Amino acid sequence: MKMNKKHERTLGAIFKLPAQSNVVWKDCEKLLDAIGAKISEGEGSRIRIALNGRKAVFHRPHPRKETDKGALVSLRKFLENAGIKPKEKKKP
Repeated sequence: MKMNKKHERTLGAIFKLPAQSNVVWKDCEKLLDAIGAKISEGEGSRIRIALNGRKAVFHRPHPRKETDKGALVSLRKFLENAGIKPKEKKKP
């Protein structure tokens, strides 16, 4: 996994509760690529994602670039099932 600071911020935004409405889908795809997910194109705006033995199909948002809250919740569940979670913040 080669995550940079932007990927870590995106992962944190995906796991933030309540779900946010300002997470850009392209940032989610870049995060998925960085953590080793296999992404393939489907019909229309569909993309297939495989990660750590888990598979899912998502729709790219359009015409907006931001991911809707329902898709963000689904993406969070997919990542959790694939064993991906944000790093715990150190307590002072």
